[in-house]
Amino acid sequence: MRTYQNNTLKLFNSLHGKKEDFVPLHKGFVGMYVCGPTVYNKVHLGNCRTFLSFDVINRYFRHLKYKVRYVRNITDAGHLLDNDEDKISRQSVLEKLEPMEVVQKYTLDFHKVLELFNLIPPDIEPTATGHIVEQIELIKELVHKELAYEVNGSVYFDVNKYNSEGGNYGELSGRKIEDMIANTRDLDGQGEKKNPQDFALWKKASPEHIMRWPSPWGNGFPGWHLECTAMSTKYLGKQFDIHGGGMDLKFPHHECEIAQARGTYGEDPVKYWMHANMLTLNGQKMSKSTGNTILPEELLTGNNSFFEKAFHPIVVRFFFLQAHYRSILDLSDEAIIAAEKGFFRLTSAIEKLPSVQASETSSFDVQEWINQCYDALNDDFNTPVLIALFFDVAKLINNLELKNETLTHADLEELKTAVHAFFYDILGLELLSDTFRDSNKLDNAMKVLIDLRNKARLEKDWALSDEIRDRLSESGIILKDGKEGTTYDIE
Repeated sequence: MRTYQNNTLKLFNSLHGKKEDFVPLHKGFVGMYVCGPTVYNKVHLGNCRTFLSFDVINRYFRHLKYKVRYVRNITDAGHLLDNDEDKISRQSVLEKLEPMEVVQKYTLDFHKVLELFNLIPPDIEPTATGHIVEQIELIKELVHKELAYEVNGSVYFDVNKYNSEGGNYGELSGRKIEDMIANTRDLDGQGEKKNPQDFALWKKASPEHIMRWPSPWGNGFPGWHLECTAMSTKYLGKQFDIHGGGMDLKFPHHECEIAQARGTYGEDPVKYWMHANMLTLNGQKMSKSTGNTILPEELLTGNNSFFEKAFHPIVVRFFFLQAHYRSILDLSDEAIIAAEKGFFRLTSAIEKLPSVQASETSSFDVQEWINQCYDALNDDFNTPVLIALFFDVAKLINNLELKNETLTHADLEELKTAVHAFFYDILGLELLSDTFRDSNKLDNAMKVLIDLRNKARLEKDWALSDEIRDRLSESGIILKDGKEGTTYDIE
């Protein structure tokens, strides 16, 4: 197995739009910050994909024996809506709860969901409300440098002033100031700003605003972008290796982070910017307004109108990893069922590995396979290629069992070590229990019987339709016909 000392890793740097050799700021150490959730509601399945992508990245760095400090924040204040209303405050009014009750409720839900998907917790998980002092100090420094200005108790970052002093607002997202001006909407607070692109560092709290803190500019609350600059630099330094998040955060959130940090410290804060792409549902962008959306728990329990059955969280993890983290992934019934079948085919082979017998010769180059696995991960964490290589080794294991292939004892032990490292430790996958697989087999068998019964009913073969229903009933399986189709329960 390799370490960082004898391994070359390339990753895609969004700042420069190309793959680059990964060379950390400090040898043997990786500092990584990933933008976490705004805990005003249940975590979105697309967010889960992003966090899972960075979980694999975190796991691979640790496998290479880097000392990793992985920081992922919790946004529990300051994430503003278009009308400058804080998301947490709004939800607290809707649910008739204290803001911190909302935060606690959805933080616990977030942790529970990520645990189901087998994510390793970050080393530090700071909150915005726990770092108000640090955020105020950053604002004071930016005001002192005349890169921020106060208006009526609110403080804004001066984008034009920043650019005039060598900054390049828009460098990450590739946007030009002129285009941003043309596309600016007329939102609350715009009249206070010198320029439409200026963004809030601190907002004055209206009398009815629940979440508020004292500051040199009066009672208020921090802007959304500021917290990540305060927390990332506090725990990783003024410059650190990797900043990650979803593609949707590139602008304005990450763009603003660069401006704030560079304005404060006079240097670029992050060496490598990494962004995970979106998850779509049935070929369309997920959207609450159109109803084209699904929560993790709905996918895992089968309680939804999009999928014919429930899916194990490890199967969902496997499905996510079959696409590269920078590519759009479409979630559909057909796609995830195909992934599930592939997963069971793969794991049924891996289960046989401990009982495979060694031979005096080897017909398979284990070291070459291991090198190819590293090549895949070293190419910007290419998990789809790694998974394809695992299907090659599944074929090998099946052939070893049938004596069509052979491995020496040394090669067999090396293969077992490598499979454990890549499958369990890096991809974070697991073998599922016999109970779950038996349940899955029952689901598939019932789908066949329900399809046959539906065909009989369509052809008005009522005798066959009733026979299928009655014989299942005698076995303790009750069919239920409803608007959404036929389901079954076990008595």
